This record gives sequence, C-alpha cells and structure tokens, in this order.
Amino acid sequence: MYRADTIAAISTPQGEGGIGIIRVSGQESLSILQRLFRSIPNGGFQSHRFYYGEILPPDSAAVLDEVMVVYMRSPRSFTREDVVEIQCHGGTIILQQILQLVLDCGARLADPGEFTRRAFLNGRIDLVQAESIIDLIRAKTEASLAMAHSQRDGSLSAKLHDVQGSLRQLLALIEAYVDFPDEDLGDQDNSLLRSTYDLAATKVRQLLAGYQEGKVLREGISVLIAGKPNVGKSSLLNALLKEKRAIVTSIPGTTRDLIEEVVNIRGLPLKLLDTAGICQSDDPVEQEGIRLARERIPSADLVLFLLDSSRPYDSDDAVVYEALQGRNFLLVLNKSDLPAAIDLPDSLISHQNVPVSTFSGDGLEGLKETIANLFLHGRLRDNRDLTLLSKARHRDALQRVEHALLSFSSALQVGVSSELLAIDIREALDAIGQITGETTTDDILDLIFGQFCIGK
Repeated sequence: MYRADTIAAISTPQGEGGIGIIRVSGQESLSILQRLFRSIPNGGFQSHRFYYGEILPPDSAAVLDEVMVVYMRSPRSFTREDVVEIQCHGGTIILQQILQLVLDCGARLADPGEFTRRAFLNGRIDLVQAESIIDLIRAKTEASLAMAHSQRDGSLSAKLHDVQGSLRQLLALIEAYVDFPDEDLGDQDNSLLRSTYDLAATKVRQLLAGYQEGKVLREGISVLIAGKPNVGKSSLLNALLKEKRAIVTSIPGTTRDLIEEVVNIRGLPLKLLDTAGICQSDDPVEQEGIRLARERIPSADLVLFLLDSSRPYDSDDAVVYEALQGRNFLLVLNKSDLPAAIDLPDSLISHQNVPVSTFSGDGLEGLKETIANLFLHGRLRDNRDLTLLSKARHRDALQRVEHALLSFSSALQVGVSSELLAIDIREALDAIGQITGETTTDDILDLIFGQFCIGK
C-alpha cells in the first residue's frame, strides 16, 4: 500500500567511493534538509539547483561533511513528490551518519524499490517502465542495455497500449448491442468484429514472437564446455574470454573445479562454464570434478561438445556423448590447424559442427556467430531497435490475452451471445492491465519491487 510519508535511503552502492548519495522523498523532504544543511542561500532553495554547504546535527555545531544538495519540487521529480538528494563523500560511516540524521528528523527508511514504486503509483511511469529500471542496472551488454532503455522510454508500453486500444474498440462494438438492445443498430456486424479481432490478435502474436530473443538478451544464456580431458576446454574458455582465466597444461585432468565467466558475444551475455574432462577416473578429486560437470549439463542452455579433430574419436569421447543425450549441444572440432584424423560416428556426422583452433584463433568468430544465431534465431539485431518482450511475467499475461482472443473467435464463429463475447475481451483487457500495472494486485507489486535494492 502507498503511504504518504517521507522516505530516505542511501542510493549509491555499498563500500567506499568518491561520492555517496542519500535520497529523500515525501512532503517533509525540504524541511528535513533545512534542519540539517548550513549555508542556505538567501531566499531559500530554488528547485533543481545544486547548493554547496555542510551537514550537521540540528542541535550541534559538529560538521559531519561538506556536501552538495539539490531540492526537486513536486511534481518535477522521479517520484513526483518533493525530493532531496544529498551528495557527500562516499565513505560508509559518513553515509550512515547522515542517513541517521535524516531518519531522526522524521523520515523512515525506504523499503526495497520504494522510490520506483512511488514513481509508478504517482503515475510518472507504468509498471513495464518501472521493471525496466532494474534491467538497466543489471545489463551486461550493450544490447541488453539498449533493450532496457527501450522499455524504460515506453516503446514496449506503447505497443501494449496499442493492443489495449484494439481490445477496447472490440469491446465497445460488442457492448453497443448489449447496452442498447432496443435501439435500431441492425444485426450484429460480425465482419467488423472479426477484422478488429484479427488486428488485436496479430499484435499479440508479434509481441509473443519476440519473447525468446528478448529473454536471452536480458538474462543471457548458460553455455557449458564439455569434452574428455586434454581436448582443449580451458583453452577454448581462455580464447573466448581473450584472457588466461583457466590453467592450461599438457597434463590431462588439469581442470578439476567449475570455472564460470561472462563474455559478450554479439550483444548476448554468455555465461561460460569450463568443466573437468568427463572420463573414467580413479582419482577421487578428479571424480568429484567429473560429477560436478555431469550435474551441470542439464541446466545449461547450450553445451559445446569439444572434440580434438587431430585425433580419432575414441571411447572417452563416446562417454561424453552419452552424457549429452537429450541435451542441446553444438559440436566444436578443436585443433583445426592440425591435420584432421577424426572419424565421427554416424550419429554425429549430420550434427551441426564448427571447426576452431584455440591455438591460432581460426574459427572463433564463426563459433560466436553460430552461438548468437542459435538464440537470436538468425537475426543479429540493430541495438537501436530492441522493443522486445523479455520477462516471463509479461509473456504469461500475453498468453492469457491470446487464449481469451481464441476463445472469443471460437464463440463468435458459433454465434454465442454478445454478453458472453464481452467476457472474453474483458479477460484479455485485464491480462494486459496486469502487465502495465492497471490491474496488478498488491502482492504482485510487492514481488516486483522487492527485487530492487533499497534506495532505488
């Protein structure tokens, strides 16, 4: 529930830094600042101007810190409330002491995401835009950042509102026959209802079609490198990262633990996981590494099945292949700079493969391209056009819209009454409203904003 009190929190990350920011929002923001800030200009504070001075307790002359402060008068602020920001030195103790003074003067500590929640509740942004803010903070690549910016700027909201407009038009046509049965409206025009339905259904399908691409750009994909010992798994990890992250030696079984790193491939955040070589082993430490590798295979979005193309396919390779049954994997043939000696079994001959050389670097760009295209469906998008659905919550709601529209279409075809047709369209509108925030329940809002940090 929205509480019209004054909240405060530290808005910069924990730890030491050059600058720390304390944000205050609510009707008491300015009066709290006036009690703590010395060097108030003649005539008081003007909105949206920075002022230099000192912070000290109301009943003491002991200066805590020299600061810059800004007062933003409602509604021209992030929350559409009176907002004050205090910029001080970024030390943990300084920030905590100033925050405590603000709390002592009447503010309360903000809940996680409460500033953004107030911006939503006060109508500055809709729920799609509010959710995009956490994606801006967590973005790992330029493409995921561009998608978050697009959602924050309202591009996705505009498409959703466009769907709403078509649904409302459809509902208005139906309700005209329900509300005014005695008026001379003529027979219900099913052709107009059908064309309006088709328009709405097409827009919904287009949004749902972009979900998988949006999801992987937002969340990234997990890619596990699997193969027998000494086939070049750690070398491939290092080559893709362009740094020596994993130890590489000619001794089989060097990697005995899981090594995980994130790399940007064509705008796609890739969580790379290097594992112990899968084989038969009597070494208890190596056995534990092999167990961990097998354990992680089912959770990977993609497995790179690495083979040494300069050696024959053998029983150890077959053990790895057996562990990958039923999984999404790409065949990577390493050591392409050496004479080929591998003879793939019939079950792998037709499987998609990419030749690479971790020694010379040949084929690595092709491997990146192949991975990106697998998850972006062959469309390496321009970062400036990323108006995509990217959250499971949004997808689930739009699928409910789609199901309601299909129900409407079937009912229209068999001549169901207008009252029953209207029920399907209202269900679709309710589902859209759950995405934009118009019909979202408080418990869902609590879950959404609970993901934010305190101070955002």
